[in-house]
Order: sequence, then structure tokens, then C-alpha cells
Amino acid sequence: MKKEKLRLGIAQINCTVGDISGNAGKILQYIQKAQAQGVELLSFPELALTGYPPEDLLLKAKFVSDNQNALKDIAGGVGEICVILGFVDRHADKIYNAAAVLYKGKVRGVYRKMLLPNYGVFDEQRYFSAGEDIPLFRLGKIAFSVNICEDIWHTAGPLERQAKKGSSLIININASPYYAGKMKEREKVIREQARKHKAVISYANLIGGQDELVFDGQSLVVDSSGRIISCAEAFKEELLVTDLEITPKKSVSSKSIITLKDKLPVSVKKAVSSRQRPKPLDPVAEVYEALLLGLRDYVSKNGFRQAVIGLSGGVDSALVASLAVDALGKENVTGVFMPTRYSSQESLEDAQQLAQKLGVRFINISIEQTYAMYLLVLEPHFSGRERDITEENLQARIRGNILMALSNKFGWLVLTTGNKSEMSTGYATLYGDMAGGLAVIKDVPKTLVYKLSRYRNSLGNVIPERILTKEPTAELRPNQKDRDTLPAYEELDPILKSYVEEDKDLKVILASGVRQDIAEKVLRMVDRSEYKRRQSPPGIKITPKAFGRDRRMPITNKYKG
Repeated sequence: MKKEKLRLGIAQINCTVGDISGNAGKILQYIQKAQAQGVELLSFPELALTGYPPEDLLLKAKFVSDNQNALKDIAGGVGEICVILGFVDRHADKIYNAAAVLYKGKVRGVYRKMLLPNYGVFDEQRYFSAGEDIPLFRLGKIAFSVNICEDIWHTAGPLERQAKKGSSLIININASPYYAGKMKEREKVIREQARKHKAVISYANLIGGQDELVFDGQSLVVDSSGRIISCAEAFKEELLVTDLEITPKKSVSSKSIITLKDKLPVSVKKAVSSRQRPKPLDPVAEVYEALLLGLRDYVSKNGFRQAVIGLSGGVDSALVASLAVDALGKENVTGVFMPTRYSSQESLEDAQQLAQKLGVRFINISIEQTYAMYLLVLEPHFSGRERDITEENLQARIRGNILMALSNKFGWLVLTTGNKSEMSTGYATLYGDMAGGLAVIKDVPKTLVYKLSRYRNSLGNVIPERILTKEPTAELRPNQKDRDTLPAYEELDPILKSYVEEDKDLKVILASGVRQDIAEKVLRMVDRSEYKRRQSPPGIKITPKAFGRDRRMPITNKYKG
């Protein structure tokens, strides 16, 4: 059968949850942009109209109605271009994660997501009902179908039925969150599905930060042989335009097919330049970009402009400060050094040098007098007891109060600096260094903190070398080092990955060669710290299993595995 030419567009856009009017405005802009480039079929990401994930907003009837009304308004402005748009559909007191097919001023058909993910960060079965129908659409001689995110991940899912009905083009719309290495998994699935079902697959993904989640985009088009034809960039809004030549399938189910256009025009448009696939980011660079986007969007979408960070002279606060400057601009970042009797001159010099290199405002607020007053007030009540972690934590909590006071007075968002290794083991002070609005590196293991810092210095040397080479210390007592409490991070992080991210038990971890006393200590620290993590700020997800939405352990828990 003769091939049909089609100009396909993917609008890889950054949506904001709940901003239906703002999202609708952006959608209309991209429709106009696509029309100007001669696009005939344009797709947007999953739930682009409401933003993803809308969570319990879906329980508000008015929210669903507002999104449906916005869909009608958008449809009214659609002309000769066919648009696939993610929205929330409602029918007979049920709501659906759906995709509307818009053409010539009307909603011409709706596909309702059939496979609803209910694992990890997803809980779609809490809100949505599963769709049942498989509508088939026609543009000229091209029969195409639409499905949504999870629908494409299963070999015996909706895609199989759509291909059997004769679809030679599958439009898949997504809100697929990022974690390191996710893109390779997606590509493998999409390419295998395209080869198996001999169909062109258009994969449209969301970009942007939403609370803990980051959506990386990297939308792509794969031909029926599984070859990637074009691919959008990571972490950037983009209109990806691709010229396709599709061989229609001979056997197409004519039953209930929705014909949008009987004949596609003979193309007289200038061909789109063959889009070279963007060079994949280095794995560390990819994580850095994800953290940047998550931080930038969290700040801006929540109405903040500036951030404040407690600078300790250590690598964690140095990395967070660097990310803040790159995401928000140096003029919008303030670093605060808050020394006590245990703070070294070296730490002051390193914090000052970091601030100078980054070009941020630097404030030095000694908390020694405040700390001394706390000790004096508590002395009668602590009489007869040795000083311990209580006195150490007082310093962290005073610093947390100072940062929150600056936040209240000037409207700055406090960025906490704890990493995943610390959050896992509870090596952090509740209401102290855990106090703040966003835990930027909460899902970043300590060993990766160093790699990210080295990467940032490769772009421009801002983190002093001594910060990267000196031994980590909290400086809450004389000569304190992290290794006094924790194993070396090179030994700790693999244990945490096995236990926290992979749910391996002690026996399995010991089989990898870890000393039993070390493994037991680490697992005990993780288990005992759940109450702390439950009270920590949200953090940007960059691993397959992050604390919070991904890992949901009971606080009251006697099980020891």
C-alpha cells in the first residue's frame, strides 16, 4: 500500500497542577505554533490541562468541571489541525484519566486510560476508573489510536488491541517522572512495542517539577522497525515536529472508526529538517539538570523568588548553594554561616570563599551567645548528667530558628542541605538542620553529592577544593567526624541502596560481603529514623525509590528483617 505523509507534532510542555487557565493558555499557544509549522496531528502530555498529578484536587467536583469547560473552550479554537489533549473526563459519576481528540471545533472522541498504575509514586486507582473502549481514528488513509502512559508498558495491554484493529500510528501521552536511568527503560519498551506491533509510536512526555517529582520530557518518535526517528531534549519545553511516511495497514476494522479527514493534502510544505537525536547527558549531568529543574519549579510555582541556605563550609551546603544559584540566579540566594565554639576557622574561610565564587550575599551570624544562654537555662534541669547529643542538637536547632526567622522576615525559602545517606540513617536534627521548605538533595546519596560537586566545578570552579577533600564533620563537638557515627560513605551508601531502594533483607545484604556488625547498625539506624523522615520537607526524587511518595514505612513498627 502506498505510504501516507503526515506532519506530526509533540508539545513537550511544563504544566502546573491546578492552573487550568494557565495550562490552557499555554496549550493554545502551542497549537498556534504547531499550525504555523504545518503540523497536522499534535499531541500534548498526560493530564496536560490539569497538571500531573492532581491528587485530591480530583475529589473536588468543581475542579473536574472547570477542566471540562476549559477543554470545550480549547476545542472551539481548533481548526484543521488534529489535537490530542490529556484531561480529566467525567461520566456517570466516575472520572477518568483521558485523552480528547479535537478537530474542527469539536471533541471528536475520547480515550480513557485502561491500565491505572498503583505503585511507587502512583496511586491512580484512588481516583480514576479504568476505561474500556478502544476508539480508532482516521486521518486520510492512516488509522491511529491513542493511549496513555502505563497503557504502553504492557505487552498484552491496550496497544495490542489497537494494533489488531489496524492502527499504524499510536499516539501515547505521558507524565512519566524522572529517575536516573529511566530513559533507557522507556526507550527499550517503546522500541520493542513498535517492532512487535509494526506501528509508528509517538511518545509525548511532560517536563517540569511538581513537588517531589521531576518530569524530564525526552519525548520521541519511533518507526515501525523500532528505530528512533526524532527525540526532544531533556528538561526543556519544546515543540518536536517530525515528518512521517506511514504505510497504512491493509486490514482496518471499519466498525466505529471515527474519520477526521478523508484525505490528507498532497504536501507542498518545506520538509522538516531531519532532527538529530540530542546527545544523551552524562549520568551525573542528568541528575544535576533534574535537581535544577525541580528546584526552579518548586520555588517559582509556589510563589517564592529567593532562597536562603545555611552554609557550614561542608560539601552538602556547597552543592545546594551551587544548585540554587544555577536555578534562581545569584541575586536571589543568601548564604548564612552560624558559628559556635566548635566551628573551625577553616569552615568559615571555606563558606566565605564559596559565597564569593558564587556571588551570593553572605551573612555571618554567631549563635555562640544564644547557645551559651540555652546551656545556662537548662543547666539546673540537666544537673548530674553528662553532655551528649542533646547539647549538639541545640546548636542545629538554634540555626534552624535563625534561618526560619530570616525566611519569615524576608520571604526567603529555606533550602535544607541533608543528603539521602543522612536522611536514611537519621544523622540529622529534627527541627534543626531538617527545618526548611525544600530538601533539595534529600534523595542524593553522599557519594553522589561529591560527584555532582565535581561536575559543577567542571562547568566553572565555584566549590573550593578543600571542601571536596576534607573529612566530613558536623562540628557540633570537639574534633567530631561523621565516621564517629557512620561507616565510611563508600561503605554506607551501597548498604542503603540495598535496604532502602531494593528492599533487600539483612541476610541478602550480608551475602554481598558486608560485615554483620556494620550492616545491623545501619539497618537499625534506618528503621529507628522513620519518625524523623515523616516530618522532613519534600525532596526532589532522582532515584528509583525516594523517601515519601515511593517508600511508605509505618512509624510504629516492631518488625525487624
